[in-house]
Amino acid sequence: MRNRPEPAVTARTHLSLALLALVYIFSYIDRQAIAVLIEPIKQEFGVSDTAIGMLTGLAFGLLYAGLGVPIGRLADRGVRRNVVGVCAILWSVATIACGLAGQFWGLLLARMGVAIGEAGGMAPSISLVSDLYPRKRRSLAISLFMMGPNVGVLVGLAVGGWIAQQYGWRATFLWFGAPGILLGALVLCLVREPVRGGFDALPPGAGAPARPLLGQLRHLWAIPALRYLCLACGVAGVSSYGYGVWVPSFLVRTHGMSLAHAGLVFGVTSGIGAMAGAMFSGWLCDRLVQRDSRWQLALPMIGVALAIPAAFAFLLWPAAGHWLAGTVRIPHALVFALAFGFFASWFPALSYAAISQMVPAHERSIAAALLNLFITLFGVGLGPLVTGFLSDTLNPLYGPQALRYALAAAMSLLCLTVLLYALALNPYRRRLASLAMPYPA
Repeated sequence: MRNRPEPAVTARTHLSLALLALVYIFSYIDRQAIAVLIEPIKQEFGVSDTAIGMLTGLAFGLLYAGLGVPIGRLADRGVRRNVVGVCAILWSVATIACGLAGQFWGLLLARMGVAIGEAGGMAPSISLVSDLYPRKRRSLAISLFMMGPNVGVLVGLAVGGWIAQQYGWRATFLWFGAPGILLGALVLCLVREPVRGGFDALPPGAGAPARPLLGQLRHLWAIPALRYLCLACGVAGVSSYGYGVWVPSFLVRTHGMSLAHAGLVFGVTSGIGAMAGAMFSGWLCDRLVQRDSRWQLALPMIGVALAIPAAFAFLLWPAAGHWLAGTVRIPHALVFALAFGFFASWFPALSYAAISQMVPAHERSIAAALLNLFITLFGVGLGPLVTGFLSDTLNPLYGPQALRYALAAAMSLLCLTVLLYALALNPYRRRLASLAMPYPA
């Protein structure tokens, strides 16, 4: 029974949401901009595609995935606003350090600093947003916050490519790092720390299990539907992150584009496709699950299945044909990149929503963190590295076209994702029945 007044939503609440969303957008800009800087970094330091895969993937992914859970636990015990603000300043300073690196190992260390900072950004922000708004407005607030990746990819690639073309790759890191320091300071000064569970009927921590962290993770892993879902998203992450990091270089090598040109057309195409696909799939899923709860996983499975031929068409389409939009040359293949962005965007948000349905309320954060661990560790950690390694391996046979076939090989892993989603369908429905948790009307 509530024994405290319900907090109010004010202009300060909306300002807090806007600042947190901007911080999340810039985290993705700082994370994604490196994709359009691969070619000049390779030329300056004389490193292989495998080394670039280590820089863009494993060096970032291991730290980001490994530190996300402990930093989240720290935020649960302290002031979440301070965690987000300090981490934003940290990753922004590390981004600037990337632009000042004189040797490849220095760039690698700075990139690891970006990962350490960003590991403390998303989870505390989600917790903050959840306590800033009442339940009936919370989904919309979190949806607005979660637009960060799509906007960040678009800006990171399109604007980052233009900056690199005009002022050099180092300037891109400097330009994108500086605003994050200001945003982190604004979060510390202006974002209010809400009462934990202030809008909820139960006090914070009510019904929390007594299991230690490792015991709780083992308990969650024993749920078949959750296990299949984590594996499906992890495998999809290998393909999608390798695709996101290496496609700008593919457009440079295969389609003869400049950095600015590749970043602009790929960033805009992918960003528009992904934003449209995410909104459409969420709208469609809310309707289909009323008939059968398995649509929560069937729809992302279908999206991945449709994304596979779109990816192959984009990567293998001849480089000769193009349209002109003013003075901008747009290869015909970009139509399939738009389609891939649309369909591939179905699986992340719908999978996180499925996680929230198959566990009790007091386990949703740790279950979502477990899913994020798989996506990050497999996707960010292995996706760019595996693709870069395949490109180096195929280079003696295909020369500059090796990256084309390396990306196609990485995309073939999505077939395994489709299979894992299919295996999860019936266990997911049984899990909901065991919890007496049908999909809410």
